[in-house]
Amino acid sequence: MINLETLSIYIMICVLAPLIGAFTLLFLFIFEKQIDSLKSKANRLALEQELQRTRFDVLSQQIQPHFFFNTLNVIMSLARLDRKKDLISSIEILSKFFKHKFTSDQSLSTIEQELQYTNYYLDIQKLRFGDRLHVKQHVEPKIRNKMIPTYVIQTFVENCFKHGFERYQGNAELVISIHSCDEEVILEVWNNKGEVGRSEANSQPKQEGIGLENVRERLFLLFPDKKADLILIERATFTLVRMEWPLQEQ
Repeated sequence: MINLETLSIYIMICVLAPLIGAFTLLFLFIFEKQIDSLKSKANRLALEQELQRTRFDVLSQQIQPHFFFNTLNVIMSLARLDRKKDLISSIEILSKFFKHKFTSDQSLSTIEQELQYTNYYLDIQKLRFGDRLHVKQHVEPKIRNKMIPTYVIQTFVENCFKHGFERYQGNAELVISIHSCDEEVILEVWNNKGEVGRSEANSQPKQEGIGLENVRERLFLLFPDKKADLILIERATFTLVRMEWPLQEQ
């Protein structure tokens, strides 16, 4: 004979068991959905990172044909002028440039490395421009080991030649300045203009080339949530490119 207390417990179990089972199933269903959502987010993030890496590689490669074409023109000019010693030096410098290029596949490198890489390019241009070219570099010593997007300095310097020095006669003055301000690094590349360059600047609206647009897109990819900017200042007597980005440790 079942007493009243046992009957109450039995009824309670019969009522609670389905509820506990339902709550357990609901919990497992929600947990499984959350797991699926996390997996989906992880896959989407991996795809976005892969897309950004691919885009960055493509954007980086866009620069190289310009430099390679211009450098070959320099070497060809030296050969035509029968400047054998300078020709050999330019080929040696070009070899160092490619050695750096093919051992560096990172999106960021140190300012010191980028300056060295840029100086290979300038060494070739010095052979071409001779005493006409005057280069000054002002770099804050304490930030030489900080990080900078790769190939940026060389791109800006190359534009000085492509859109400035190659279009007029007279002194070709180039200034590279890099300094820090609070938690940001500021790079400025300045070049003067000759009379022809000034008349062109006054008669034609300045259009940014693929190099500057390339760098701007790379800044967006590298620092999507931080302050980074690139501006081009065009005047009758000079051109200035100014880029700022967050201070990056190695």
